[in-house]
Amino acid sequence: MLSATGKKWEFSPFDERLSLALSQRHNLPEIISRLLINRGITLESAESYLKPSLRSLLPDPCCLLDMEKALSRTKTALQAKEKIVVYGDYDVDGACSSALLRLYFEQIGHPIDLYIPDRIEEGYGANSQALESLYHQGAKVVLMVDCGTTAHEPLAHAQALGLDVIVLDHHTAEPKLPPTTALINPNRLDQDTLTTQKLGRLCAAGVTFLFLTALQRSLRQSGQFEMLTSEPNLLQFLDLVALATVCDVMPLTDLNRAFVAQGLKILHRRQNLGLKTLSDLTKISEVPTPYHLGFILGPRINAGGRVGKATMGSCLLTTHDPHQAQTLAMQLDQFNQQRQDIEKNVLEEALEQIEKHNLHHHPVIMVSKQGWHPGVIGIVASRLKERYHRPACVVGFEGDIGKGSGRSIAGICLGTAMHTAVHKGLLEKGGGHAMAAGFTVHKTQYQVFYDFLNERMKNFLRTYTPTLRLDGYLSLQALTPEFLTTLQGLEPYGQGNPTPRFAFQDLTIPFLDPVGEHHFRCQLRDQAGVRLKAMAFRARGTELGAFLEQAYHEKKLIQVAGTLHLNSWQGESQITLFIEDGLPRAC
Repeated sequence: MLSATGKKWEFSPFDERLSLALSQRHNLPEIISRLLINRGITLESAESYLKPSLRSLLPDPCCLLDMEKALSRTKTALQAKEKIVVYGDYDVDGACSSALLRLYFEQIGHPIDLYIPDRIEEGYGANSQALESLYHQGAKVVLMVDCGTTAHEPLAHAQALGLDVIVLDHHTAEPKLPPTTALINPNRLDQDTLTTQKLGRLCAAGVTFLFLTALQRSLRQSGQFEMLTSEPNLLQFLDLVALATVCDVMPLTDLNRAFVAQGLKILHRRQNLGLKTLSDLTKISEVPTPYHLGFILGPRINAGGRVGKATMGSCLLTTHDPHQAQTLAMQLDQFNQQRQDIEKNVLEEALEQIEKHNLHHHPVIMVSKQGWHPGVIGIVASRLKERYHRPACVVGFEGDIGKGSGRSIAGICLGTAMHTAVHKGLLEKGGGHAMAAGFTVHKTQYQVFYDFLNERMKNFLRTYTPTLRLDGYLSLQALTPEFLTTLQGLEPYGQGNPTPRFAFQDLTIPFLDPVGEHHFRCQLRDQAGVRLKAMAFRARGTELGAFLEQAYHEKKLIQVAGTLHLNSWQGESQITLFIEDGLPRAC
């Protein structure tokens, strides 16, 4: 039986012997050992999972191809006092990566300039005009972050000018790489398999941190800190790496897990003035979690690149001026509200297109319209993917040229599909990684490109059934603050390490009330009279919302599934269930 959202509920298999062994070896409660098993953790990997540390998980950065070349050119630039510019993407990962470099080089006494292309005027990634302008302004070295891996023409132009470009990226690569001084990317096809397996899921900020780790070691070994300045503490920058990792939806496993776990501790110390100011503005008073990174701080850092000025996010993360920090934080907050309004309108128009043309029956959903803002199409694509459980692409046209963004589901790599489409001449440019991609398409090729995507993915989606992975059933009586505190041993949660998701059965809804335009708040009650507060976000007007309303009005017994959250208010702890799905009463 499919659920209210059209999913099949799947409960992870349970290995009782392994659970007992984990509990005994690591002195864990049974619930924690069961959840570890559900996440693929073994007796051998449990220690690093429960206590992720950079000391044990950080590799030698020089395992990455071209790292030595990048170090050599950078040290030469430092010794010769050459002008260095960081060229970054306009999203959170790009902002954090560029901020990392600027803060580090500032601390070693060699400040570097910033260039981030305008999303609307220039689009994503490297462009020849910008690189030429930087060259004529005196730049000798460009550190290009979160882009550049497939920028053949612009980087060839830079090379012809005599501008040295070092790329620090993580996006899907092609067999042929562009001409650069160095291209550091764990997803290069010529990188050894073991390194790609270990580091291929880093975001660009993670790759940048490895570059700085190697640079710091090289400068120390050559005695250059004695000539430059005191040696920076690289750990102070982990809040930026954590922010980028969560917002770029990288799996929170292995090294990424250590980055985020340690980065959250740095963020809690409130050392970065920009993040401190933004946290105060958005009233983050509790210990920060990946939720605060992904849903409160990240969207505001992103807002400058989406509907404001592209450099604003990076500038906020690097400023030491309290007045400037306050001004930038307030502007980004306002831009985020503007982005939400634009996003709402584009989403409504996209949904109308889908229903009118029955696009939700296609393997891939792709919608387009003249004038859709390129700053929100990625978010709208994500909303469509979540709603229809299939890859979704959204294209905003300006004249005959469309800027598109896509979001995928597990098992379908959009980045590879974009590279193939470029080689077939269906796209003017395109790239990305497994779950997200960007592209530029001419209006005359739009339908041909859409047909290509549908044909490429139809076989996979023909047998695809969306699933909701659950960790098991719980009773309402079992929900105590102590239980939630025990679950915190699995944090940080995120992509690749999901928040524990449980199902509850034989419940009624004695109270249901709309909140805002899209949400429901309600109360759940079991047959023993135990009650639990719950929220169903973005459920109004959806199948889940209709399911909850029917259960409320008809007093039906139902099952619900979701994640548990412990909130503290005026010294009291309260548990809330975030409802994600529902089923009729179990037979």
